[in-house]
Amino acid sequence: MAERLQKLLARAGQGSRRQVEDWIRAGRITVNGQPAALGMQVTADDRICVDGRVVDLEGTRRRRARVLRYHKPSGEITTRSDPEGRPTVFAHLPRLRSGRWIAVGRLDVNTSGLLLLTNDGELAHRLMHPSTALEREYAVRVLGEADAETLQRLRRGVELEDGPARFEQVRDAGGSGANHWYHVVLREGRRREVRRLWEHEGRAVSRLIRVRYGPVKLPRWLRPGKWEELGGDELNALMDAAGMEAPTQTRHRKKPRRRR
Repeated sequence: MAERLQKLLARAGQGSRRQVEDWIRAGRITVNGQPAALGMQVTADDRICVDGRVVDLEGTRRRRARVLRYHKPSGEITTRSDPEGRPTVFAHLPRLRSGRWIAVGRLDVNTSGLLLLTNDGELAHRLMHPSTALEREYAVRVLGEADAETLQRLRRGVELEDGPARFEQVRDAGGSGANHWYHVVLREGRRREVRRLWEHEGRAVSRLIRVRYGPVKLPRWLRPGKWEELGGDELNALMDAAGMEAPTQTRHRKKPRRRR
């Protein structure tokens, strides 16, 4: 059965649909020896190559969706390589026999906390898509305590350079001295949106930690630089939130892994 090229490659774990579309525009993908085009229909019988490497579509039929929960430390980046030589989250993940790990959204270099990664590009696409509107919850430390009027403005919405933005929820989490903690919830993943919202109100963010993505939380015992594979009810809940059918069998939870 024919389907769009970007959807097939996303399901094969090559990248999210958006990433695959960028590769097609850049001429990195061929179908039966010819440059690929956006929206073209393909089947598993076609010979599809990414950067000259043949994609194993037969293995795709046998593979189940896997999801890792990774506690990203501050200082790591969520791209596969960096011209500045900064450490990347992908250096610490388990190897896959086929496909690759795809980050569900990004955390900037100075942000730590929960990062989900999957071998299923279609799942990554749905989890990130604005129509899914999954909640992202952050613990944020700002300089000084915000008054009630400021918090109300952040809930109502303010105008940023790329359009209106707001927090779905803002909860006071206490603090001492010059710093104060809040928990905030967004339903979109725009670049540095949490920081920019606080900066709009004249508050500098000194620490930012993502503690939840949709139904998946960052447990206190999962230390920075460690990962575990989701299974059971958590994986089912995440796939349900993405509007996808959960696997009939799920892997047992693996012990958190340390970085080398």
